[in-house]
Amino acid sequence: MSKSLFEKVWDAHAVRQLANGQTQLLIGTHLIHEVTSPQAFGMLRDKDLTVQYPHRTFATVDHIVPTNEAVEPYSDPLAQGMIEELRKNCAENNVTFFDTNTGKQGVVHIVGPEQGITQPGTTIACGDSHTATHGAFGAIAFGIGTSQVRDVLATQTIALNKLKVRRINVTGNLLPGVYAKDVILHIIRLLGTQGGTGFAYEYAGDTFDNFTMEERMTVCNMSIEGGARVGYVNPDETTFEYLKGRPYSPTGEAWDAAVAEWKSFASDEGCAFDDVVNIDATEIQPTVTWGITPGQGVGIEENIPTIADAPTQSEKDSIAEALEYMQFEGGSPIKGKKIDVAFIGSCTNGRLSDFEEVAKYVKGHKVAEGVQAIIVPGSQVVAKIAEAKGLDKIFIEAGFEWRAAGCSMCLAMNPDKLVGDQLCASSSNRNFKGRQGSPTGRTMLMSPIMVAAAAVTGEVSDARQVFGFKS
Repeated sequence: MSKSLFEKVWDAHAVRQLANGQTQLLIGTHLIHEVTSPQAFGMLRDKDLTVQYPHRTFATVDHIVPTNEAVEPYSDPLAQGMIEELRKNCAENNVTFFDTNTGKQGVVHIVGPEQGITQPGTTIACGDSHTATHGAFGAIAFGIGTSQVRDVLATQTIALNKLKVRRINVTGNLLPGVYAKDVILHIIRLLGTQGGTGFAYEYAGDTFDNFTMEERMTVCNMSIEGGARVGYVNPDETTFEYLKGRPYSPTGEAWDAAVAEWKSFASDEGCAFDDVVNIDATEIQPTVTWGITPGQGVGIEENIPTIADAPTQSEKDSIAEALEYMQFEGGSPIKGKKIDVAFIGSCTNGRLSDFEEVAKYVKGHKVAEGVQAIIVPGSQVVAKIAEAKGLDKIFIEAGFEWRAAGCSMCLAMNPDKLVGDQLCASSSNRNFKGRQGSPTGRTMLMSPIMVAAAAVTGEVSDARQVFGFKS
């Protein structure tokens, strides 16, 4: 019987069915960081347990690490304490740790792929919401809570309910100035922030076939923002080419055997899905969020919705709450909203290709007066390559601050925070109330090139007009 990739990977990792109907699932790769692991390691010590399979666990530090200071001890004693705790836990349990002095540290969802740790046909878990990023490689990857981090450390398994699978086909060529970030914001806008509840999303269609791995990662990263636990793309030659030669990728004969196995996990032709959604890529516009969920977005040429536009009272209430918090007027253009901060980075858009694309267009431009613009590479590897290419000099010349690797202003568990009700144009993944460090701070999600356009104009702008995209 033909099966989807989700079914194949799930079945290959199912240990047994539990009495409550859940599946005990083997976790092939476990990624940890400094925020959700300390309590889990503490629970292990309380029960006199150790990490069952340390070679399957990899750690890095990302959420709390400051991006504007490199010398320890950090000025924030909590951040210093958390990194020291992670060092201790990894050393005591023989867990590989990409520390700040290794040249490999960075955001966990960027480090895993670039090291070749993320591979097709496996299950990946991490105590972080955006673990679905790794599904871009044809893996079943999902975020877990601290007690589940404990379970994986102790047993390498977890109890889960099996998901339904929705295939999302995006076909056609994206218009100039439209990027992978716009694709996922469009999908979430279309299906809703709860539309994926109980589902894994399989992203397919020739748009995804033509995407690079980094573009696929951007889309899979935000699957959770649409309510889906998992988002993935079937592995193909693009996947294998990306992984070839990476530090943790197989080599020699083992490489050939691995590729053959990886190919076998791809969804079978004609397999059944619980739901199918078809999207025309040419209809997707540069998309910007105006509200307080990633689903509250519009095309750059559109107006912000009015309360009267909503068909139900619940939606009216949601729009009213968002407009009040964002200090926007319903029916007004999204274009032209004055910004205070521009942030390019995060596990969604902190990769080398993001910076290369932005550098190509901001060269010769200057950040608008009164705007703080920061660019934060997703890993030390990304930073090193970007600097070797001279991208950092282009950004600095344009008026951006070039920072060290970390999560930075995506969630502000570090010194990079909004102040008061500042409005931030951000390439990150969440625009919840207070997400970027200030309880009244406001966030507008968009692609890195749109953030760059906002930075140099001082307001939400159409990057295609600012940078002269040719159609």
